[in-house]
Amino acid sequence: MVTGIIGRKLGMTQVFGPAGEVVPVTVLKAGPCVVVQRKTAAKDGYEAAQLGLVEFVNAKRVNKPRAGHFKKAGVEAARLLREVRVETGGETNVGDRITVEALFKPKDKVDVIGVSKGRGFAGSVKRHHFRGGDATHGSMFHRAPGSIGASSFPSRVWKGMRMAGHLGNSRVTVRNLEVVQVDQDDHLLVVQGAVPGPNNGYVLIRKAKKVSKR
Repeated sequence: MVTGIIGRKLGMTQVFGPAGEVVPVTVLKAGPCVVVQRKTAAKDGYEAAQLGLVEFVNAKRVNKPRAGHFKKAGVEAARLLREVRVETGGETNVGDRITVEALFKPKDKVDVIGVSKGRGFAGSVKRHHFRGGDATHGSMFHRAPGSIGASSFPSRVWKGMRMAGHLGNSRVTVRNLEVVQVDQDDHLLVVQGAVPGPNNGYVLIRKAKKVSKR
């Protein structure tokens, strides 16, 4: 059986827990997906399945190599392709339809992978949460990054030094989110907490790799 599914972030809302507490949640439209390609340990060195998100896509938007890829699998063209691991012991074949209720149930833990919102060029305080200097009169050190290296040794700036630069628009994985609800009819998955990316952004939802003990 596959361990993940492609989805789309619809937005955040809140639900009430059994004790009346407010729980912030994110609503995801998860799938349905179809297996476009099956990779095996004998041929490819690992067990995985390539999933395609079942959404309408104009045929003119599909180039010839990808159209041939879908034709070989005998499935309709998909807007988005992602690869997920396959658990041993499960039977997964090309053309199989993957739905959210078959993978997840309430109280399960999931990892959500997406692309964070792009914030453009940002300074070190906003990008890396630096404290900054005193805001008092005469300080002359308010939002400066501070020292980036000594002059005697190493006499250069180390790689990876936290400085101003491009913020966001990067792959982010949020781990161990708890599944609150699963809607089989509308293919909805409600998870506790926030997930990366804007509304209507595509995400990959997989079974949690490292389940926390809390």
